Formats: sequence, structure tokens, C-alpha cells
Amino acid sequence: MKGRYSIDIDIVAASPSRTAKRRVQRAMPDYPKMKKPDVKLVILGDMNVGKTSLLHRYTERKFKDTISTVGGAFYLKQWGPYNISIWDTAGREQFHGLGSLYCRGAAAVILTYDVTNWQSLAELEDRFLSLTDTANSDCIFAIVGNKSDLTDTKALVMESEEEQEANDEDERKEGVPRAFASPTAQPAIRKQVYREDAMALYNRILRYKLLDEKASLPAERMCFETSAKTGYNVDLLFETLFDMVLPTMLRRKSASDSPTVDLEDGDGVKRTKAGCCA
Repeated sequence: MKGRYSIDIDIVAASPSRTAKRRVQRAMPDYPKMKKPDVKLVILGDMNVGKTSLLHRYTERKFKDTISTVGGAFYLKQWGPYNISIWDTAGREQFHGLGSLYCRGAAAVILTYDVTNWQSLAELEDRFLSLTDTANSDCIFAIVGNKSDLTDTKALVMESEEEQEANDEDERKEGVPRAFASPTAQPAIRKQVYREDAMALYNRILRYKLLDEKASLPAERMCFETSAKTGYNVDLLFETLFDMVLPTMLRRKSASDSPTVDLEDGDGVKRTKAGCCA
């Protein structure tokens, strides 16, 4: 959007006592157009499971401790020629009612739990699953166990040297010591939720949605264990879902763009309302 604004400039004339004013018009800078998302992805889960940290790790390529999300926030990700909106929702009970609003029209939902907290998995079924009733009928579900770096040695290693160096630099600036000096370090917290537990929940979700388990995506593909701290499996999670939801979006778009036949106009006769004496 481009406009114009005016400013007044004082111009000293030949005589010191006379001052003239000239109005100068300058073009205002262009404002970038807001991109319209083609598809929506929503992250649900209890507070403190690391939903915002997961999104921050994927979008900013680094880990950052965050405060609890209030209401909701979203990030727009370009994936090829398409724009995907990723909604980060609050896990607090006081914002629970907003979840169904954010899920409306969602093509994919990430149900997130903490692998060190069994209750966080139970909450997905007890509190959050019903919020997805407003999502698309063909919505894809992913069950994600975050904080695996606390329980699994293979999740302690950064996904790339660049990310390791970036995190080290941030920690040096903030005066924070490295949490994991060696990939051989032993996790200090006992794991409470295993992948088999998440897969069982995924199959219960399919039954809740009245979906055929044999025709649906298998639980093995839709259950992830991640670490926002190290980046473990974070890219795999988001990019797997992106590749899954885009074909669904394209099918919907193709169906909406398909030509329709107006049967009333098929005979080429213009119809009018009949009067009472017709």
C-alpha cells in the first residue's frame, strides 16, 4: 500500500524578514502484504511440555527458555509455493476454551506431551482431544513426546554443528553453562512415557474420530520423540507433517475449483416466477 504525506519546510527568502513555506510531498514506504496461509497446523498440549520451545527451535534454529503462552500465537512458514500457519496454543486451564477456536479448519494437530511426565500424556486425551472436533474431517494427528534429551542419550547430540555453535554463542553471551558437554553424558531423569504409550493413544484417537485404523496413517509414522533443547527430531516432525498436509490441501482446492453444472439453466430458457393467474 503506497500513500503520500506532506511536510512543511521553511525557506528563507532574499529578505531576512521574509520566510516562505513550501509544502513538500514525499512517497510513503511500501508496506509488505500479509501472506494468506494455505493450510493450518496447531500445537496442543499441557503447560510446560515445551510447545513454544519446539516451534522456536524449528523456526529460529536455536533453543530458548520461554514463558507460558497467553492465548495463542502463530508463525507463518513458507513451504515451496505454499504458506503454512503454525499455531502455538496456551496449555493453561484458563485458556482451555480457546483451543477449539484455534483448531477450526486445522489440517494437522500436534498433540505434545513431556516424556518425563505421565500426566501430560493423560491430559491430551482428557482435556485436549475434544478441542480437535472443529478441525478438518481429514485432519492428521501427530503425538509428540518432547524433552527426550532428559531421558535418552541419542537425543543429547545437536542436529548440526551450526546449531551447536549458535547455541554455544548464545549461552556464552548469557553466561549460561552448556547443559550437555558430551554426547556420552547420562540422562538424569527417569522416562515415564514410552513410545508404545503414545502409539496406543494414537490408535484411541482414530477410534474417537471413527476412522478406519487400517486405512489411516500408521502409529509408527505419527508418533515422535523430540528435544527442543538439542533439535533432535524437530525438523523431522514438522517437515513430515508439511509433506502430508499439502496433498490434502491440494485435493480440497481441486474439489472447490471443479466446475459445476447449473441444472436450472441447462435448457437455456430463462425462468421467471409465475403469477397467481398463470
